[in-house]
Amino acid sequence: MTVLSVLIPSWNTRELLRAALESLMTTLPPCSEVIVIDNASRDGSARMVHEQFPWVRLVKNQKNLGFSRACNQGVELARGAYVLFLNADTFVPGDAIKRLLAYLEENPRYGAAAPRLLNTDGSTQRAHMRLPNLWTALFFGTPLERFLPENLEVRRYFARDYDYERDGDVEQPPAACFLMRRKALKTLRPMDETLWLFFSDVDLCQRLRARGWRIRYLADAHVVHHGGMSTRQYPDFVPEWHRNRLSYYKKHWGRAGGWWLKACVGWTFADHCVREFWRRAHGAVEEPLAPLWADFALFLRR
Repeated sequence: MTVLSVLIPSWNTRELLRAALESLMTTLPPCSEVIVIDNASRDGSARMVHEQFPWVRLVKNQKNLGFSRACNQGVELARGAYVLFLNADTFVPGDAIKRLLAYLEENPRYGAAAPRLLNTDGSTQRAHMRLPNLWTALFFGTPLERFLPENLEVRRYFARDYDYERDGDVEQPPAACFLMRRKALKTLRPMDETLWLFFSDVDLCQRLRARGWRIRYLADAHVVHHGGMSTRQYPDFVPEWHRNRLSYYKKHWGRAGGWWLKACVGWTFADHCVREFWRRAHGAVEEPLAPLWADFALFLRR
């Protein structure tokens, strides 16, 4: 019987993926399986997995289907009672996975658990966040944040008060390493595929909480995370983030929520243009605005 299924979406991170798989060889609990879903990597990632890790189940997509779809592909193939979403740019030392698994087995009210993520220098990544709300759109990423960088909503959203030295419940841990109880998934496709790259993990956490499941952070379970090694290669990183954020707001607050977010982003865009024209008037190097205008127009039409 398979107890744990580890799902690793991969896109152009061959060397980091190799390190991740090597770390799993000695840290996985018994009765585990590993599934790598390669999103048409161009760096030979799929071949490396096939040749060097024959014990890994490999899915090779013909094109990049996005993070959410890749995760769902893994879930559809998974046979474990627990499912671990793991980024390809992680390294799992020690007994981190065993600690997460043991906690969920001993605490049936919890649907998911997450470790402490570490930078490569050993420092803690302050990666936990609280779920966004309508105030978040107004106070984060707008001129209000520039005027009031430590406003209450930004502090709440980024969980600035969270103590990473202690175990505790969390709202939205990152999906870089996220262990879930299989029955908490409720579906073979837990990730919303309309959220192509971003916010699908946020949406998943929100739905888990809405069903009464709790999410636990374990301070003594350590996983090294390089952070954003795939997403930073994606040329439409910023437009995709805005598109997915808009889809998230529409899903949870309807059309009114979508228009509210567009208004907040529109204010930010107008402020940026005014400041850019001011810099140009004072001899600063010009930043091309045409691509930004095009992206903003597409955003408004969604």
